[in-house]
Amino acid sequence: MAKVEIYTTMLCGYCYRAKKLLEERGAAFTEIDVMTDGKLRDEMRRRAGGRTSVPQIFIDGEHVGGCDDLYALDQAGKLKPLLQASH
Repeated sequence: MAKVEIYTTMLCGYCYRAKKLLEERGAAFTEIDVMTDGKLRDEMRRRAGGRTSVPQIFIDGEHVGGCDDLYALDQAGKLKPLLQASH
């Protein structure tokens, strides 16, 4: 299974939707809450090419984007193969 990391904040509807989709696809993930930690938020921004919104999602270290991007990958049939890849 791929390593999935998701940067989130509490009370974020998009974060909830992204985590729900990952759970529905059977993906285990590491959630990184950036709400009160500026260093983690800076790390997220650096890894996500300057993007500051949450969630920001990484699969096997590759940035796949936010919630809408994750759903677009799923709709295109590309999410499941990414999640099943082992690197």
